[in-house]
Amino acid sequence: MRLSLLDRSRTRRGHPEAAALTHSLERAIAVEQQGYERFWVAEHHAVPGIASGSPAVLLAAVGARTARIRLGSGGVMLPNHRPLVVAEQFRMLEALYPGRIDLGLGRSLGFTAPVREALGRREADPASFAAEIETLRAHLENTAEITARPGDAGRVPLFVLATGSGLDTAAARGLPVVIGGPILDADGLPDRLAQYRSSFRPHLGSAPTVIASVEALIADTDAEARELALPEIWAMARSRSTGVFGVLEPPAEIRAARWETSERRRVEKGLATTVAGTADAVRRRLEQIAERTGAEEILSTGSTYDRAALADSDAALAALLR
Repeated sequence: MRLSLLDRSRTRRGHPEAAALTHSLERAIAVEQQGYERFWVAEHHAVPGIASGSPAVLLAAVGARTARIRLGSGGVMLPNHRPLVVAEQFRMLEALYPGRIDLGLGRSLGFTAPVREALGRREADPASFAAEIETLRAHLENTAEITARPGDAGRVPLFVLATGSGLDTAAARGLPVVIGGPILDADGLPDRLAQYRSSFRPHLGSAPTVIASVEALIADTDAEARELALPEIWAMARSRSTGVFGVLEPPAEIRAARWETSERRRVEKGLATTVAGTADAVRRRLEQIAERTGAEEILSTGSTYDRAALADSDAALAALLR
């Protein structure tokens, strides 16, 4: 099974926000050496906890510091952009780093109403998203009325970040899917993936492909791994109360904070569903996910405050799948 990584350029308490971008570059260099298949980056706007708002810009920097690993977006939120501009950006990347560029696509909008207002888009229905994918693909395949330059850049594979209707959108257009989060534990997921595969319409020789996005963290003990998972889960739990997705904090500070009852429930639920534990425990959980989904690839999304511990976790995860 292939192993890839999504790095969200998470900001950390006590570090400048811009340092998160340097941290992403350093992580990309390390995981390339460990044999990861892809290194993907994110698009989030005006979020205090995430420094990456422009995947194409960050990928250009990562490409200059790496040599083999595939680079992509997890993903470009297509409703925030014109398809031609996205095609131009990723064709430029492909021309600079031939044979290494992926383009993952999502339809999420801004995290809050003011951000959505600033982006100029208040909704992104499945039909509009599907139409924009078609327009983007036409630009990338030189079948549109105008040509996205450089017109002779190589092929840029498309992926759909799928929740709900995204599976149908991908199947109808012959595209691979990335699934993660709550959908991985949904009761009807095997049936939905079976429908995706049976209704898949190949495009230029494509075949149904599933990538499972998993927040995986490995430590020497299950308890230590749960502590590694805590900063990310706490940030998400707090965001439900405050409306702000915040920086990663040290676990000791989190434990010392005042927790609302609702936050405690969310943290407990998050810790229960995160793939965090010893190498053997994580291996068993990944095997279960692969068996349930038929995924050909794991996209790790794990993150934590302690960068040294995160680097050790990345290396341990790579060792599992060698």
